[in-house]
Amino acid sequence: MSKILATSHAYFESDVLALLSRAATEVQISDVVREIIAKVRRDGDAAVIDYTNQFDRVNLGLADIRVTAEEIAAATAEVSQELRDALALAAVRIEAFHRAQLPQDIEFTDAAGATLGMRWGALDAVGIYVPGGKASYPSSVLMNAIPAKVAGVGRIAMCVPAPDGVLNPLVLAAASLAGVTEIYRIGGAQAVAALAYGTALIEKVDRIVGPGNAYVAEAKRQVFGQVGIDSIAGPSEVLILADAASNPAHLALDLLAQAEHDEDAQAILITDSPELAQAVLCEVDKALEILPRATIAGESWRRHGAIILVQDWEEAVALANRIAPEHLQLMLATPKPVFDKIRHAGAIFLGKNTPEAIGDYVAGPNHVLPTSGTARFASGLSVYDFLKRTTWVALDERALQAIGPAAVALAKAESLTAHAESVAVRLA
Repeated sequence: MSKILATSHAYFESDVLALLSRAATEVQISDVVREIIAKVRRDGDAAVIDYTNQFDRVNLGLADIRVTAEEIAAATAEVSQELRDALALAAVRIEAFHRAQLPQDIEFTDAAGATLGMRWGALDAVGIYVPGGKASYPSSVLMNAIPAKVAGVGRIAMCVPAPDGVLNPLVLAAASLAGVTEIYRIGGAQAVAALAYGTALIEKVDRIVGPGNAYVAEAKRQVFGQVGIDSIAGPSEVLILADAASNPAHLALDLLAQAEHDEDAQAILITDSPELAQAVLCEVDKALEILPRATIAGESWRRHGAIILVQDWEEAVALANRIAPEHLQLMLATPKPVFDKIRHAGAIFLGKNTPEAIGDYVAGPNHVLPTSGTARFASGLSVYDFLKRTTWVALDERALQAIGPAAVALAKAESLTAHAESVAVRLA
């Protein structure tokens, strides 16, 4: 049973620091990942195949790495109509939300007569990493691929590991629905390295997006600069603020919905009701007796779960902004006043009918979100991750005469004579 923390306790500060200081992994992996990346850069596809066969327990050759169109079609045909319809609904909603994000170009002429502008353009190629292993996530395919398509990215290369040679048909069906046809059955740091640097088989990309395990996260960290990345994702997390009127059975399942991702996931409940706190603990225990992933969820809850008792909602809001969670559920009778005070969260879910799990699939906003407190400065995946901005300037003679002398003065002050003369020669 997870510990109940209370802001009124003398040791609350040290307790909450311990709660929030969970390490993503106990394994020192940076050197291992660095070696994998170096070998892929040196040996290309041969290294990718060696690592894939070793880590995924398969025996693939070069011709087996890319998933064929026939395999994608056959996998899609295996998927039930019910699941195809669910994927289609999710895809439509995700596309609509992300299409609404598309920004407008800027162009205006200022008082000096200078015409200034900024235009948006899509990246040429992106790589999408889709997790495999403990769970397969067709929803992640949609969440990563659809915004890229909406942005206008011309090439999307998807990597998905296939442990023991097994690829989830639903993942391939989601890729087909999202228009992704370039799919490789590789994962781990070797997939990130192949996308970043390219091999004979896999052409390099400009940005890599999508969550993975600690090795994938570290590989993304190490290739950043060679390519762009969305973020370095940590374990999944949810913070729930709930009042006394909340249903404890619902809250227990909301907490365990995060905990069942993996043992390092974190689920925290904040409430002002001691009675609700005790009821939720009991409901968590009941749910762990029947959930198929109870071993994983139970370990996560035991190691990283907690319920925090606050004296008022001002304390709750302060804690929420301090934690800056990936997911924040406001299970309150009137969530809007608290919502207005939240500054830091990856995604927020308002009211008893809006569990975070709805956002994982069909709500519309992206579920690839900042973790480990990085919502203080980072945002979730969006069309902006697949676009770049280019500014432009056009001056006529009058505009140059109006603003050029100031540029000459500033360049001389910085002892950049050629800069100054480049402008001054046009002012003569």
